Amino acid sequence: MNVLDYIEASGFRVVDLVIVIAYLLLLICLGLFFGRTKKGQEKSAGDYFLAGNTLTWWAVGASLIAANISAEQFIGMSGTSYADGIATAAYELMAAVTLVVIGKFLLPIMLKRKIFTIPQFLRERYNDGVGLAFSILWLFLYVFVNLTSVAWLGALAIEQILGLQGVSVALGGYTVSMRMIIILMLFIIAGIYSIYGGLASVAWTDVLQVTFLVGGGLVTAWFALTAVGGGEGVLAGLNNIFTDLTTGEHLHDSHLHLVIQRSHGESAFANVPGIAAVVGGVWLTNLGYWGFNQYITQKGLAAKSTQEAQKGLIFAGFLKILIPFIVVLPGVCAYYISIHPEIVSNLQGSINVADDAYPWLVRNFTPTGVKGLTFAALAAAIISSLASMFNSTSTLFTMDIYKKYINKGAGDRNLVAVGRITSLCALVIAAIAVKPLLGGLDQAFQYIQEYSGFIYPGIITVFGMGLLWKRASGRAAVWTAIATIPLGVLFKVFMGDVPFQFRAGYIFMILMAMFVIISVIDNRNSEQCTLPSEYDRARMMKWSKILGLSGLFFILLAAVVVIWGACLPEGTSPETNLIAYLNDIGFQTFFFFGVLVGCSSIWLHSNANDTYRDAKALEVDLSLFHTSRGYAVGGAFIIVIVAILYVILW
Repeated sequence: MNVLDYIEASGFRVVDLVIVIAYLLLLICLGLFFGRTKKGQEKSAGDYFLAGNTLTWWAVGASLIAANISAEQFIGMSGTSYADGIATAAYELMAAVTLVVIGKFLLPIMLKRKIFTIPQFLRERYNDGVGLAFSILWLFLYVFVNLTSVAWLGALAIEQILGLQGVSVALGGYTVSMRMIIILMLFIIAGIYSIYGGLASVAWTDVLQVTFLVGGGLVTAWFALTAVGGGEGVLAGLNNIFTDLTTGEHLHDSHLHLVIQRSHGESAFANVPGIAAVVGGVWLTNLGYWGFNQYITQKGLAAKSTQEAQKGLIFAGFLKILIPFIVVLPGVCAYYISIHPEIVSNLQGSINVADDAYPWLVRNFTPTGVKGLTFAALAAAIISSLASMFNSTSTLFTMDIYKKYINKGAGDRNLVAVGRITSLCALVIAAIAVKPLLGGLDQAFQYIQEYSGFIYPGIITVFGMGLLWKRASGRAAVWTAIATIPLGVLFKVFMGDVPFQFRAGYIFMILMAMFVIISVIDNRNSEQCTLPSEYDRARMMKWSKILGLSGLFFILLAAVVVIWGACLPEGTSPETNLIAYLNDIGFQTFFFFGVLVGCSSIWLHSNANDTYRDAKALEVDLSLFHTSRGYAVGGAFIIVIVAILYVILW
């Protein structure tokens, strides 16, 4: 059989191929169109790397989601949902809340500083060493974790949907697997317009991509639920899943609970550990990813204004709440069908590893024509993320390494050329590294979360305190950066059986204590400063007391629950004892949450009263945190919706 025969046998028809090819051609043409420059004009570095600061709120929001949602979610998160249940939706739901926090407290400071890259801020706030260290750290993360995982998961999905698993072709005397050919095609399509046009091409095409992404994802969820409903509709499917997975022999099944109990699913708890997915290490992941990740933050930095960027983040927050319905529910549907194979007969392919779940659903339950639309949605998710990563990789290397250390006098033409070459090099390196790194994984989503979590505790500490605390010193930042990965490795080696979200929380507490102590005793670059106005001081002290007492309350409450739980008689059931239940859902994570909240008390108290500050500290300007009534209402709606979902599906 040739490749086309395999594709036809999978149920993919000519009309599906036409839809996909038309979409890809439209995408490339739009990308090249938006990336063009007017005749006689030369593209500047600002145009190439920050789209000339022309992005509107809807472009910012759409581009944030298109860059974020990729095969990591469609394949990896669906796979984790198939294995562990809807608790993995916590990453999406809490991300929506995180976007509200970032839009109010972090993004305004970054926009005021007019920065190209996150490491540039570190260089200006601390010193060149800190900026260079994080530039190199992010470059390695993008190339060896993000680019490789997105491409690998995307190729796995496409291979499964088209029925090409294990198929190879002969090229010039060499035998090449279809998966590697698909990976190269994804890289090339994303590279064509992102390398040529820069961020403008990426951001404006993302508006198209997110439309297909959301639409195609919802269509797949619709047909999966219809199949589960036995042909009686989506509501019947939801009712069947809810009734079966919450009663009878599946009463303790973890698949339909947002908070997993350890006693109900030890392996599921390891991946999504109870309330740690709400108040634990997930905050490190989300704050690090949405607040200080170059290929995400770059979209906000390219907005027309602070207000436009903030509206874009609220828009993105509402879109994030939709994502569990697009990627998590299909995974649960696949699980439900796997335990009730009598529901549907004559299914093609199988779910050999958890990450096969989403492509298996697309292959079996979406009809002709719709299959092409769904495939286009998946392609949109993959390509948009790859394009954003290529652009941000080139921005980091060009602006933070090349211009700073290699060619300080480089002009715009030279910088744009180097940016394009860097993107091309990242493409080649990722293509070579992808199979050795990800070839044997069952749930790539957990691989991404765990190994990204190795650096997020240090990133949150260094970036967050640098933005918000005037005493934060360069020496503290250097030592925190140095200690971050070794601590992650040590905890992985000696506490490997502890869920990674707990480990990340413990590492954060150690790094934060180290950062504060070093900053307090480091007076090398201290200078006298004037105190804020009495009005601002009063407000800072008020919130310092509120947050400090709240943090202390959470820490003491966690201590009481954990110590009391250790004293309970052996065999005490979490179903009948409140303390046993709280320990069963990981209540110890409130130690971390108390420290996270309490840190805010430290910097607020210091900013209000200390007459010394680090010489490179940012000015205390509370007016930056003022937001419009619309932002407040939008943020409140997001928080209320997330709270309601947790109440219903706890």
